[in-house]
Amino acid sequence: MAEAEGSGDAEDRKPQSDEAHSAFHPPPGTGPEPVGDDQPTSEFTVPEGLPLPPPEPPEGSAFAPPSTYSAEQSPPAYVHGPGLPLARMTESPWQDRMRTMLRMPVDVRPVPEPVQRHGEAGPAVGRVLDLTLRIGELLLAGGEGAEDVEAAMFAVARSYGLDRCEPTVTFTMLSITHQPSLVGDPVSASRTVRRRGTDYTRLAAVFRLVADISTPEAEVTLEEAYRRLAEIRRNRHPYPTWVLTAATGLLAGAASVLVGGGVIVFFAAAIGAMLGDRLAWLCAGRGLPEFYQFVVAAMPPAALGVGLALTDVDALASAVITGGLFALLPGRALVAAVQDGLTGFYITASARLLEVMYLFIGIIMGVLVVLYLGLQLGAAPRPEEALQITQRPLIQIAASMVLVFTFAILLQQERSTVWIVTLNGGVAWVTFGALHYAGGIPPVPSTAVAAGLVGLFGQLFSRYRFASALPFVTAAIGPLLPGSATYYGLLLIAEDELNRGLGSLTNAAAIALAIAIGVNLGQEASRLFMRIPGAASAARRRAAAKRTRGY
Repeated sequence: MAEAEGSGDAEDRKPQSDEAHSAFHPPPGTGPEPVGDDQPTSEFTVPEGLPLPPPEPPEGSAFAPPSTYSAEQSPPAYVHGPGLPLARMTESPWQDRMRTMLRMPVDVRPVPEPVQRHGEAGPAVGRVLDLTLRIGELLLAGGEGAEDVEAAMFAVARSYGLDRCEPTVTFTMLSITHQPSLVGDPVSASRTVRRRGTDYTRLAAVFRLVADISTPEAEVTLEEAYRRLAEIRRNRHPYPTWVLTAATGLLAGAASVLVGGGVIVFFAAAIGAMLGDRLAWLCAGRGLPEFYQFVVAAMPPAALGVGLALTDVDALASAVITGGLFALLPGRALVAAVQDGLTGFYITASARLLEVMYLFIGIIMGVLVVLYLGLQLGAAPRPEEALQITQRPLIQIAASMVLVFTFAILLQQERSTVWIVTLNGGVAWVTFGALHYAGGIPPVPSTAVAAGLVGLFGQLFSRYRFASALPFVTAAIGPLLPGSATYYGLLLIAEDELNRGLGSLTNAAAIALAIAIGVNLGQEASRLFMRIPGAASAARRRAAAKRTRGY
């Protein structure tokens, strides 16, 4: 009992803890003891005798204390500036969302919400980068613009949780760098595009894969993405070889009718183009570069045109050669080159333009060799025929639509898009004819306006179907290609009129550039009709990069 009482007295003599008394509590013996020691007061309790604090300011004031909130109502950890709320970035197609963010500096991009799930250890960085490069390779090999390829790579990487990624695209090289944090070691990977081909069906399949990966409603794991990518690579072309050869002949025949040819000219141009296509396939099977393939492919149509000029057949020999040129002019590569240049990818644009120049020189060499031999044999071609095109509106509209239809088949487009691009090409030719033939406007501005409509409608069609714009644009510019001006310049050069020939080729180059710039301008104008979240903010962020005086 004594020990118990002693222990009790000792406990009573223990000093009170800081948890029981505040810093403002008077020490024992200097004042009245507070009531209720078992209910400690706060350290910020105002002591007695001091004035009360002023009333709280009204809600919304800068001096108002923060209100409490639940976990569901908590603000995000990263709040971006005005104009780009993160929750609204899923309201537009992934192409526009990723392009908007790519045009922003890295430090102001919104933090992503990973669409696809990954394990607790985080995303498999190596596999995600490899998948991203493989998808970018297919897009670049299919002729997609460098900015769209970077947007697709950025969308795939962000969807799998790699937000701090920087993709880089050049003509034949793809690379991507991921930095996990500001102090973490970056991880880089690259891939080289060895082979390039035209297959817009495969291109559309890759776009659908990227759309599924970047869509929250469709969960696509890495294994599923690899499986679908392997199927896309293994799929055969939608059209057999004989269909492509027949389409080449129909394209050349329709182009010859477009520039004033008749029935004989139609069949001569078709046969010459099919022979040239078969010879090009033979050269490709032997491993010859594309330059020599174009040289060989340009010879048969030119030979048939010279043969008609040597005979007494009343036919336009120039229309035969012009029709063959329409089937060879690299309009797709030219549009892609100018698009890359206008969007700031100057290295890729320069490489594409150099490729176009080499292919064009190959066509010139093939035609010039045949024309020179024809002149030595006594052929008397009339250069003025190439520019005197008979106006036959209904026949020319039908021929232009046949040309676009066959061009779409040569590009391996999906059957569901062939009719849309055919209609788009018909509208382009009607616009050009109304401006040039009826209105008397020069061919360069007329071509630019018609190509602008092609780009506008093509971009709107692509956004409606959430697909690439190339299948809706490339074939539609076929009737606008400068086949007549090219042949006229080559014929003058063969007749030793170098100055006039170079002037005509310069005019053809101006028309080609008008096509490319018009298509790009129409595509950019189409974004005026579409709501792209954050576009205004991105434009403000890029204001520092604006140059107005060339330095």
